[in-house]
Amino acid sequence: MNGPWLNIVGITEEGPVSLPPSARTLVEASEVLIGGERHLAMFPDHPAEKIAWTRPLKHLAERIVDFRGRRTTVLATGDPLNFGVAAKLLQSVPVEETVIVPAPSAFSLVAARMGWSLPDVETITLHGRPADRFRAWPAPGLRIIALSGDAKTVPEVARMLVESGYGPSRISVFGHVGGPKESRADGTASGWYADVPDLNTMAVECIADADTVFVPRVPGLDDGLFRHDGKMTKREVRAITLSRLMPARGAVLWDVGSGCGSVGIEWMRSAPEARAIGIEPDAGRRSMAAENAVALGVPEFRQIDGHAPAALSDLPRPDAIFIGGGVSDGAVIDACVEALPKGGRLVANAVTLEGQAQLMAAHGQMGGDLTRIGIDRASPVGAMTGWRPAMPVMQWAWFRT
Repeated sequence: MNGPWLNIVGITEEGPVSLPPSARTLVEASEVLIGGERHLAMFPDHPAEKIAWTRPLKHLAERIVDFRGRRTTVLATGDPLNFGVAAKLLQSVPVEETVIVPAPSAFSLVAARMGWSLPDVETITLHGRPADRFRAWPAPGLRIIALSGDAKTVPEVARMLVESGYGPSRISVFGHVGGPKESRADGTASGWYADVPDLNTMAVECIADADTVFVPRVPGLDDGLFRHDGKMTKREVRAITLSRLMPARGAVLWDVGSGCGSVGIEWMRSAPEARAIGIEPDAGRRSMAAENAVALGVPEFRQIDGHAPAALSDLPRPDAIFIGGGVSDGAVIDACVEALPKGGRLVANAVTLEGQAQLMAAHGQMGGDLTRIGIDRASPVGAMTGWRPAMPVMQWAWFRT
């Protein structure tokens, strides 16, 4: 077959009548029709071989190349490239072999119902992802449109809003939006009551309680937001560290000696779909990190039980590495330097003389920036107030060119 063989066609809850003529022609000419059960039910008389996809979608992506040479259409809800199946399929099939036809997304349809300007709204998905991801988002006055996993997602989100101090937030839930079975339920997070269908999309207008403390997505969260045992990268140093690591969309961080996970967790909060892998041998600290990751909306923070450098083998290649523990072992620094690709960033902090000696040696050998960070905090001195210094931190930052 010459030219594209795979069609990825977006369809709304209206069914085939919503398809433009060009998309309808692609579907009608298909030899293989793939989609969810409800998508395939929209074409009961289609003569094509019909295949219902199953979760996880990676199984479909791995199999899709088996249909090369046959006119194949994958049916998707709304816009296939807006948290849709097309992104996964394009990992297996070159875009030159595809035709992608988007329909209005649930985000667009719900924004239209609410009268919200879509560029001014945060659009997220909880479909196929942990609902605890939502915890990273609430902010005073923020508007959020979220794809649900199922009917249980809505009360979970309402509960999380209440727990975060956003009980007055207004929630509108649209079931089967854009189709003949479209429904709408409105309420507040603190008083949520409605039953909704599994296929639903939420519109949330965040309203904070009077005493709610805003938790921003910029690095440098208050230390009190983390459960820890005192051994953690403190707030000001953490903010400086993250600025050197430079979080970016989809980038991977190795957090070596991750402790309670503060750096890796803030890395993931700072950029969409950023990933972090914590390497930590202490089970108690891994437990604290897991709890912190859920509480701060990044439940997919991954942890490895082990010591660097041995535990670094077989990990996804990093875009950035932070060494917060084990820095006094020169072999750890060497392994991390070796693992970084071009453009990778390495930041290592040390408070002990032994660790600082390793950083000075690395700086002397490879260059980069060597900085001494000193933080003083106001503290009572008898009946008055004075400055109490924290332990100074030596930081080495290196960029692979």
